[in-house]
Amino acid sequence: MNNHNIPASVWKVNVDVLKRFLVFTVACTCVGVVYMQWTYIWMLRAEMAEITQRFRPLDTAGKEGGICCDAAVCYGVSCYHRFLERRKHEGGRDKRDVTEQKKQRKRRQTEKHTFLHLVPVSSQSYRQSRGEGLQVSGDTVTVEAEGTYFIYSQVLYKDTTWVMGHVITKRLKGAETKLMKCLKSMPSNVSQPLNTCYTAGIHFLESGSSLQLSVPRKSAELILTAHATFMGLFSI
Repeated sequence: MNNHNIPASVWKVNVDVLKRFLVFTVACTCVGVVYMQWTYIWMLRAEMAEITQRFRPLDTAGKEGGICCDAAVCYGVSCYHRFLERRKHEGGRDKRDVTEQKKQRKRRQTEKHTFLHLVPVSSQSYRQSRGEGLQVSGDTVTVEAEGTYFIYSQVLYKDTTWVMGHVITKRLKGAETKLMKCLKSMPSNVSQPLNTCYTAGIHFLESGSSLQLSVPRKSAELILTAHATFMGLFSI
């Protein structure tokens, strides 16, 4: 059928019907959206009302009769007195906390912490120490006061071997325990390879135990200066 033979009045009627259909569709969509939003708002209001009823503050819950009530139980105690008792209890607890903190701070200030810092005797022979909990004999550190210690060590290597490292060993009553190991790859594309290896850790040391830093390769070339090679520990 040729569309050119359709009268113009028929085209006009079809266009009007299409416009009315589109207007009706848009109107229905808008009404549906508005209804969904109204339903959601109504649900939120209902939830807020329920939450307010269940968790309203004690000082405003007892306006009628001068008693404190919640959703489940009604206590025959004045809200004002309950508030004063709560403030008094919290104030006493805060004072106790502050007093305990002051005691702990004073105890930390007066408490003597044991520490020891060693450097190689081949370069600069000195050591820094405080307390009597650690004793040094040769290249061995002996623990007199048991406790938890932070142990650290560093060695500066000048060697062509591709991997260098050292070990912190603990000995106690004939038993030997390797507490820490440090391994470091050495640069291979330089004429004088240099590299440091640092390690640290926290360990419990028994009274009578001894510590020693050793380099497995006896022919290793080291830089024995105070700022480059050292070992130390302190009680925590």
